[in-house]
Amino acid sequence: MNSLLYLLVPMIAFLYASVGFGGATGYLAVMSFFEIPSQEMATAALVLNILVAGISFSSFYRAGHLRRDLLLPFVAASVPAAFIGGYFKITDEIYSILLYAVLTFVAIRLMFFGSPQDDSQPLRRVPFAWAFLIGLGIGALSGMIGIGGGIFLSPVILFAHWGNAKQASAVAAAFIALNSISGLVGRVAGGTFELTSFGLSLLPFGLVGALMGSYWGAVRLNSLNLRRALGVVMTFAVSNFWWMLWR
Repeated sequence: MNSLLYLLVPMIAFLYASVGFGGATGYLAVMSFFEIPSQEMATAALVLNILVAGISFSSFYRAGHLRRDLLLPFVAASVPAAFIGGYFKITDEIYSILLYAVLTFVAIRLMFFGSPQDDSQPLRRVPFAWAFLIGLGIGALSGMIGIGGGIFLSPVILFAHWGNAKQASAVAAAFIALNSISGLVGRVAGGTFELTSFGLSLLPFGLVGALMGSYWGAVRLNSLNLRRALGVVMTFAVSNFWWMLWR
């Protein structure tokens, strides 16, 4: 089990970091195929998320893609909501259904969302009230499941034309890192924090993938094809669960 995970984690970190994500949904997907307790999975995914998203944010920030006016309205609500979500403990069954519902959304979003013309659309002003409500909902879900939530926020920004693809990736990376920290603190406060030596051993592998992927994403790569490739991977992951659940 460990050898396969150590191979997959840097690959996931590379792909997700290249589009400004931390990769929690990917880590959770591969860990879910093994007998790892849900709380341990969620904690390890959040720690990896902080590391990978933080590195990704650094690359996008240094490349000049961060817009603070786009980030702040979302994190104002999402950070406390992620803490509350991480505080509550949910059953393994509910956790699995929530997790794979999220992964199904992610798979569809990555495969079918976006076009090369997205960045040519005129940008609109961000309504604070809508940004606050969106941040509140994504933050609460993020804390409960053990993800940063940027994978939901990025398409919202692009669909609403509040920012271009690179700006959305920069905001998503910061959003993920901050929410993951808040969710992790909530898990500590609520007694759902379970970071073992196994979880810690994944960090160097995530670091390598994040350093490589974030550079390519911020400076060199077009993220559209990478997002669609990730969607294919996530589709395989979620199809197995829904087949086992409904057969």
